[in-house]
Amino acid sequence: MTSSFSSLLLPSVASPLTSGQDSVFYFVFWLGVFFFVLVLGFLIYFAVKYKKKSDKDVTYEWVGNTKLEVFWSVVPSILLAVVFVWGLLGWMSLNTPPQDSIEVHVTARKWDWLFTDVKTGSESSDLIVPIGKPVKLIMSSADVIHGFYVPGFRINRDVLPSQYTVVWFKAEKAGDYPVYCSQYCGTKHSQMIRYVRVMEPAAYEKALVAAQGAGLSSADLGKKIFGGKGACASCHDVSSDKKRLVGPALYGIFGEKLDIVLSDGTKKTVTIDENYLKRSILEPNFRSIPGYPNVMPSYQGQLSDKEVVALTEYMKSLGAKK
Repeated sequence: MTSSFSSLLLPSVASPLTSGQDSVFYFVFWLGVFFFVLVLGFLIYFAVKYKKKSDKDVTYEWVGNTKLEVFWSVVPSILLAVVFVWGLLGWMSLNTPPQDSIEVHVTARKWDWLFTDVKTGSESSDLIVPIGKPVKLIMSSADVIHGFYVPGFRINRDVLPSQYTVVWFKAEKAGDYPVYCSQYCGTKHSQMIRYVRVMEPAAYEKALVAAQGAGLSSADLGKKIFGGKGACASCHDVSSDKKRLVGPALYGIFGEKLDIVLSDGTKKTVTIDENYLKRSILEPNFRSIPGYPNVMPSYQGQLSDKEVVALTEYMKSLGAKK
């Protein structure tokens, strides 16, 4: 198998676990090619050799061949057993994280990822890991079923609401590897893309410190949460273009008037201030905004008071005159 041909079927390998999975894949692939050619070859051969040449030709009465029947029953059974055991060993390895693994909690929500390092509490929307160290992912969903899929590591595991699923890997090549959601989870499913950022140990330690938000102003911390833990950027545009996404654009909204419909159906015009922003973050279903689906999840219990204040300060700063 040449590397050039491999790259046509699978992305480049970045984790040692993938070598076994790739071997099983190519074994089954070439086995399928071999039997396809074999069966098709015999089909063509017999079609030509035993083509009816005249109306007097009589079909030969075949009475069977015990040796041939045993052969085509036993050989596929052996091949099936080989593939099963080979795959089972890989599955057991993938589901047995090493004791010294770095543990990371993964939270999926529409439509972003949140990665929390268990030891340091660092939070980021990209998964930051050191090169050559096993990483154990403990995953759950805040809303619907998602799928954590990293083609470069050959790992794909469902991420479920109200329960944890676990998977692990060890990256041996530095670089950025895309993380996709492999389960259709809504309108922006195709944009739910982040990266596993594999770094050298020194760069990894610096990245963890930065992910803790040390030294950030309240507005800057809010910006970090907005694009990471809060996953707000998935639904709200903050540019001066004021693009319409799933939710309304937020540029320059602070102090503006807004027409809303309360949960009891009452129509009301409100001023967007700190209280409105805070309640919209913690209790978004207390109102709906005409023209937009009322699909924003509540962040009650998911964000601390400090984080809610930071998000509010960030939204106040959008479009504010300096």
